[in-house]
Amino acid sequence: MTKLGQLLKLSTPWFLPDSDFELDLSLVPYFRQSTMKLKDIATKALIPAAALTSAAPAGFPASGNGLWYNTPSTFWSKSYLPVGNGYLAAMSPGATAVETTQLNIESLWAGGPFQDPTYNGGNIQPSGAAAAHQAMQSIRASIFANATGQIDNIEVLTVDPGDYGSYVGAGYFVSTIDVSGPVSNFGRWLDLDEGVARSTWTQSNKTFLRETFCSHPAQSCVHHISTSSNANLPNVTFAWALLDTGIPTPNITCLNSDTLQIRGFAGQPGMLFELLGQVHTTHGRIECSALTASNATISVAGGTEAWISWVGGTEYSMDAGNAENNFSFKGVDPHAALISLIGTAANDSNYQNVLNTHTSDIHNTLYGEFSLSLGQTPQLNQPTDQLRANYEVDTGNPYLEWVTFNLGRYMLASAARGTLPANLQGKWAKDVNTPWGGDYHSNINIQMNYWSAEMSNLNVVGSLFDYFEKTWAPRGATTAQILYNISRGWVTHNEMNIFGHTGMKGGPNGGNTAEWADYPESAVWMMIHVWDHFDYTNDVAWWKAQGWPLLKGVASFHLDKLIQDEHFKDGTLVVAPCNSPEQIPITLGCAHAQQLIWQMFNAVEKGFNASGDTDVAFLQEVQAKRAQMDKGLRIGWWGQLQEWKVDLDSPTDTHRHLSHLIGLYPGYAVTSYEVDLQGGLIVNGTHLTYTKEQVSNAAMTSLIHRGNGTGPDADAGWEKAWRAACWAQFGNASEFYHELTYTIFEDFGPNLFSLYDPFDVDPIFQIDANLGFPGAVLNGLLQAPDVASFDIPLVITILPALPDNWSSGHLNGARTRGGITVNLEWDDGKPTSATFTVDANPISTTRRVQVVHAGKSVASFTTSPNFQTTIHNF
Repeated sequence: MTKLGQLLKLSTPWFLPDSDFELDLSLVPYFRQSTMKLKDIATKALIPAAALTSAAPAGFPASGNGLWYNTPSTFWSKSYLPVGNGYLAAMSPGATAVETTQLNIESLWAGGPFQDPTYNGGNIQPSGAAAAHQAMQSIRASIFANATGQIDNIEVLTVDPGDYGSYVGAGYFVSTIDVSGPVSNFGRWLDLDEGVARSTWTQSNKTFLRETFCSHPAQSCVHHISTSSNANLPNVTFAWALLDTGIPTPNITCLNSDTLQIRGFAGQPGMLFELLGQVHTTHGRIECSALTASNATISVAGGTEAWISWVGGTEYSMDAGNAENNFSFKGVDPHAALISLIGTAANDSNYQNVLNTHTSDIHNTLYGEFSLSLGQTPQLNQPTDQLRANYEVDTGNPYLEWVTFNLGRYMLASAARGTLPANLQGKWAKDVNTPWGGDYHSNINIQMNYWSAEMSNLNVVGSLFDYFEKTWAPRGATTAQILYNISRGWVTHNEMNIFGHTGMKGGPNGGNTAEWADYPESAVWMMIHVWDHFDYTNDVAWWKAQGWPLLKGVASFHLDKLIQDEHFKDGTLVVAPCNSPEQIPITLGCAHAQQLIWQMFNAVEKGFNASGDTDVAFLQEVQAKRAQMDKGLRIGWWGQLQEWKVDLDSPTDTHRHLSHLIGLYPGYAVTSYEVDLQGGLIVNGTHLTYTKEQVSNAAMTSLIHRGNGTGPDADAGWEKAWRAACWAQFGNASEFYHELTYTIFEDFGPNLFSLYDPFDVDPIFQIDANLGFPGAVLNGLLQAPDVASFDIPLVITILPALPDNWSSGHLNGARTRGGITVNLEWDDGKPTSATFTVDANPISTTRRVQVVHAGKSVASFTTSPNFQTTIHNF
């Protein structure tokens, strides 16, 4: 650690981004060039207790829609505040004289073909295809022949991850104000109405305001400094620092007198990236000084305000992720595009214009067509960290829950509206080795990220589907051929990066990795999201161009992958080998896989006519194999819904995943169970037909025994949010609220970030629970689960699991499948008004809809263009 880093660490322990903070020695000349002294830097952020505010700062939304604090940040994952526009992201500590804003560029990854030109997406080499095919046949035969339908491992099918890579932090912008003396009236906050992180304080008889945001329209981020009196600022300096990211030191130069240029690589070798930081001022003088080849600073003197706008990009291109481009994923040098961005009108010299454009975009995106009230009362006399510290399971706090809901939607919009979808950390990560690579785990995590998108009218799924089309499908076709000997369609597995890693990702140290690697249903689950987007929007043009080709590709593969069950010999089609994520048994007919594939085949049938496809033979094959396949619904020896076709479930298994309950939520194989379509099976030679009540009770038994989401295997927020949504699906308000409040209590930090193993010294930020929380909340207020056929009525249930704490409120602009918008109001725990408006172009003009409340049908209608009805009598 440098002397300066040691000085900062010893003097201001809570000011540092985290326990590993280290300031690059190249910054020392920058600090020396400033009129600030090193001892000043070490004491700038110290704020006496007497200076701490006891009420929300002036400017905090009167609605309470935000997070606020009366101390600066102490820890990256626990107290920094996020801003982002999809393309870029940043974490703001909200400090005083010295601010270190941590940066991200959405496509900045180490590894992949940029590190190793021979990287092939985790696939077995073509020369090994024949051996892989023989191994697959041998594995299946062993499973069928085994008395318990299991085998020990499938490592012969996996591949060492090689240069799989990781999402990488892009360093820090360091902004300083040459001011000294005691600090008072400190406050910092994240304004969720405007998408702006702010901090304010008084020092040397001036009140300062810092504002940080990332504008989606401008594709840039901004950090602004001003005083309340519009008096001249002390000298302000901007610099870029590597700090703790671990990437090679980039070249930092003055592009011109007001712009910093940072160019570097995410490895040696690695992906090229560039950041441009352009500084503006009103009435001030700007000077850029290049001190060394790796250090330059920009100073502002005499201005009444100063700000830096930064843009960033890499040479990564999804359009080059195909055979025609040798899966290089390499595009053009980002410099020209960044020069164009930094020079656009959106980044002009009028700061208020930039801010207004950004806040208007945030409002239109998040609140223009959607709003939620849980009857909350803003608590502006306690900072968010105190509210969080006082939060209790079951007792809850509607205000904090409402803020957490809004934060989740804000983070999804801030992470997903770029070129790439939201990853395991959204778009916020600080290291070169982000936990789990900051990748796209696809057996719950990426799916949960998008649970609230369609239902809360949030238009953010475009980058998700582009990602499937351009990174999963091309290389996934190769995986299908080499690993499974299937020439139709494509397949992916659990762990995916941005470089088309579609093979089974084995472990570098050997061992049985099947519980993670053996998951060829990842794309199947995501095709349910593809179908849902069409079902909610009826965007026929998109469906024909992108949605249907994606769905058909995945369905085609699984038509060929389903095989006759030679273990039970009951005439059904099953998957083998399979692992129920992320359980150890390697077996056949895993309930999760069977339910998902059945739902996907239903989507094919429902979406065929709108697709314009004339391949009737494909549709008929789907219908025939759907009828023959095992539906993944069996009741076991202790009354549970079996996780595997072989009854292997243990009543003491509290595993984090609820994989076999996917048909409960977010799927519908259990929730919308139809005896005629799913009933009828042979168990030990006996023909059985389960009723809907029996299937539902078995699913509830499994949910009860699975525990509260704090088993010995993990302590993550997402497993609790999933349980909350499942209890809501059962209409159990008390259990729903118990799990929902437990999610916040156990796993959410002072900044309401979801923390994996939250009691660790250095807990990991994992965004899926943040983004899944709004989905779980919505499932307690409004449900419209999918059905197998348009001939089956769509059942919309209002307030199915309303907690007592949310006794009054409203839900406006919510969406359900069928192209229906719902406005709902309730008071004293009962609905007072529910309005249903059908789109001008619904997916079906003859769809029957039944509205249910408290177990009773309160209305019914048939969809037609622009149809509207309001219910007042419940």
